[in-house]
Amino acid sequence: MSSSTPRPPRPSGSRAPAKKGTAAKKTAPGSRAKGRSGGKGGGRAAKPTRQELFRKYLRYLLIAGVVFTVLMVSVFYFAYRSTHIPDPNTAFQAQTTNVYYSNDKTKIGTFATQNRESIPLSEIPKVMQEAVVAAEDRTFWTNKGIDPKGILRAAFSNAKGGATQGASTITQQYVKILYLSQERTFKRKIKEAFLSLKIQQEQSKSQILEGYLNTIYFGRGAYGVQAAAEAYFARPAKDLSASEAAMLAAVLNSPNYLSPDRGADARAALLNRYDYVISGMVKAGKLDSAEADKISGKLPKFVPLSNNNKYGGQKGFMLSLVKDELLRLGFDDAQIDGGGLRVVTTFQPRAMIAAKSAVNQIAPKGLKSLHAAVASVDVKTGGLIGFYGGQDYLKSQLNWATAADSPGSAFKAFSVAAGIKDGFSLKDTFDGNSPYYFPDGSKAVNEGSGQGTDYGAAVSMVKATEQSINTAFIDMTASMKNGPRKMADMAEAMGVPKIPANYVNARISLGSQPVSPVNMANAYATIADEGVHHDLFVVSKVIKASDGEVLYTADKKGKRAISADIAADTSFALQDVVKNGTGRKALGLGRPAAGKTGTATDDKGNVITSWFVGFTPQVSTAVMYVRGNGRKPLNDYLPPFQGATGYFGAGYPTATWTAAMKTIMDGKDVVQFPKPANVDGKAPSSGHAPAKPTPSKTPTPSKTPTPTLTPTPTLTPTPTLTPTPTGTPTSTNTDCPILNPNCNGNGGGNGGGNPKPKVTADRPSAYLRQE
Repeated sequence: MSSSTPRPPRPSGSRAPAKKGTAAKKTAPGSRAKGRSGGKGGGRAAKPTRQELFRKYLRYLLIAGVVFTVLMVSVFYFAYRSTHIPDPNTAFQAQTTNVYYSNDKTKIGTFATQNRESIPLSEIPKVMQEAVVAAEDRTFWTNKGIDPKGILRAAFSNAKGGATQGASTITQQYVKILYLSQERTFKRKIKEAFLSLKIQQEQSKSQILEGYLNTIYFGRGAYGVQAAAEAYFARPAKDLSASEAAMLAAVLNSPNYLSPDRGADARAALLNRYDYVISGMVKAGKLDSAEADKISGKLPKFVPLSNNNKYGGQKGFMLSLVKDELLRLGFDDAQIDGGGLRVVTTFQPRAMIAAKSAVNQIAPKGLKSLHAAVASVDVKTGGLIGFYGGQDYLKSQLNWATAADSPGSAFKAFSVAAGIKDGFSLKDTFDGNSPYYFPDGSKAVNEGSGQGTDYGAAVSMVKATEQSINTAFIDMTASMKNGPRKMADMAEAMGVPKIPANYVNARISLGSQPVSPVNMANAYATIADEGVHHDLFVVSKVIKASDGEVLYTADKKGKRAISADIAADTSFALQDVVKNGTGRKALGLGRPAAGKTGTATDDKGNVITSWFVGFTPQVSTAVMYVRGNGRKPLNDYLPPFQGATGYFGAGYPTATWTAAMKTIMDGKDVVQFPKPANVDGKAPSSGHAPAKPTPSKTPTPSKTPTPTLTPTPTLTPTPTLTPTPTGTPTSTNTDCPILNPNCNGNGGGNGGGNPKPKVTADRPSAYLRQE
């Protein structure tokens, strides 16, 4: 056959013959070929189905779950078995907490030592038992002793780094007392849960309540209901009335904050809690409605705080400030009073003595309703190193150094900084004529007789600060876009607590908004530290006395609030107040100083507060004088000071500041202030013409520059509080004395039209910044 003969076609469906040298593979009909990796033939293995995978993983999961459950049960079993219930009469050992000055050597005092007497439940009135249940744990008689939600809440809060969570049920609180633990975390909650469960299993509810009532802290150094009954009502627990029982139960929520010894606001808060307790007792059927109506709405009478010398004088104010801060840091009352802590404060013996001595030396004698306050802050840390809060803590617990009141023109320091930040310079000029009319027809005036002193239509920022010219500052505020808000923001950034919205208006520079002396001293310290703000604090370190463990150390780092250049120019303007203006009595310090006087008036024009706030590069101090509850007039009450009007900031406050600072600064290096930076940004306007009712009074403010400012030469120390100033006053009337209202320029705080300041002096304000 020829090679070209064509190959016949394969039948349809037939296989091609195997290549030469290979054997054809046969597959049984209906069978699957093996994968490459499986079988002797090297074929592909079959993949498991989804159902097979699910069953496989489910088996693993069930095995892991069983193992985990067994482990958890074992852990729980051994933890439960190894947990021992402490005997409250032997395990509860309250230890004295000692408080020291900043040198960590000189002791200020101690918090309450253990005052406790254990009594059986049969001697505790049923109404007292039910009052505590209504106050602290209304499901006590039915719950299992733990609060799972509380545990999860603590875990969630701890994981987020949020606020610490307190105990929940009475059983858990009792466990916490026995442990006296500093922890307020998820870990401690788990410990509580184990012991709570064991106590719940091995003790009756009555036994738990008896232990709790014999160990819980009620305030006034009293641990347990027997000691509390004696401390508050001078009678044994068995004789407590329903109202007395409800009050003791109410105070448990926060013995320090709700202490009836802390003033009207604390008593109001206690009354609110007291009524809550009574309401709970009625709902639970433990108190008759008629009896509840009879006792609600009015606290029972309690005996005065015992006359304990350890709280006498300034020590009571110091210990109160320390306790308040420890509570804010997360320590509770029982830990503070009985946890055996060693607390190191920021207080310096010299600064505390300086404040008291200055008031005793300068303040007029025999004026029983006059209150002087002093507060000194370390510029570099924010620590409160010294203060004077009142004559004697045992006579009045109101600390005037932390009580907020209107600072008047002392607030203008923040306005200067805000104006410079907004583009104005120290050389820019504003309308200083008086009165200043607002578009609505109301007016503000400068200090002086009649309509106030005129300083001209073009007064520089330095001159306006030096002479405390109200109208010039109002003009500057009006010249800035959102001026009031910018000034409020500046003050808050520098250390003033948040200013209520009703004070953020065109008159904000006149300082009617309440601020405490400690906050004013702290805010001025920001200027002194070249624009760096440090939060105010009084607790430097907390140490566990038993083993030396450091539980807390204060963060003294600051953050920049304003630029160093703005701070330098603001400081320069305030230095000029001392050298040539209303604060010239501070020249008696004999070293570089800066500051601002302040006088606030009520809506009738009566002077109600008088201030001087000033600083050196190392220490900032504020001084405030008020009368009565902080709203009574000082004019015609304060006698003349060295032959001149006594109720302005240039009088008693400035002299008190000088006396205190001379003692504080004695022996410290003389440090110069930075030179002014002469910041000159793009001013928001070239001048502002305020609205006037008639064209004849329309001012023509200008932005005329003056020669470049240069620092005044270093001051020569002078030995007295009333030196002869080296410079001549630049007031328009050079013949009148410094303290004469016609030329002293203290600035009327309300400017003739501010809203009436809110009365805040009935209780100390929170002196740390509030965000």
